[in-house]
Parts: sequence; structure tokens; C-alpha cells
Amino acid sequence: MNKIRKGDKVVVIAGRDKGKRGTVIRRVDDQYLIVEGVNRVKKHVRPNPMRNEPGGIREKEMPIHQSNVALINPVTQKADRVGFKILDDGRKVRVFKSNGELVEA
Repeated sequence: MNKIRKGDKVVVIAGRDKGKRGTVIRRVDDQYLIVEGVNRVKKHVRPNPMRNEPGGIREKEMPIHQSNVALINPVTQKADRVGFKILDDGRKVRVFKSNGELVEA
């Protein structure tokens, strides 16, 4: 079970985009994820007449390692660590380490 999932609000805690906030668009694999508006690069694209795509320079989001982002706690509006807790009914849920609140996602 991953601590950071698609749709989570995160803040970048290390690297070139430190301090930027965004939403996780998707997980690339077990370690990397793509965050909206973070780690944007310019990509040179060749035209493809078969797909009717023009060439040029496009900006796109590249994957960022999950260790460089942290979940935003909606109560404090700050970065927070995440842990797991097993409820009485047997469900395993994510909780914030600072205040023990459940992570809604």
C-alpha cells in the first residue's frame, strides 16, 4: 500500500521545485509519480503527419521521486508524514503522523 496515491495534494520538499504544490496525476511505477505543475521540462517534438501532430517545443510534466514530495495536511496546510493504522473493523487506513487524523482521498 502506497503512502501517496493518485489525487493526493502534495508539496515538493526537495529539488528544483521545492515549495510548489500540486495534485498527483498518476503513479509511473512503485517509486515515481507525476505531479501537476511540478518538474516541467521543455520537450522537442518532431512533426508526425500520420497522426496530424505539429512539431515544436512542448512543456510536459516529468516523473518525480516520491521521497521528494510530502502530503499536505488539510488542517495545518503544511507538509506531513503519513503512517498506517488498522481500524477495529480490520481496514488498513492512512493517517497523518502529527495529529493522527485520517487521510481523505
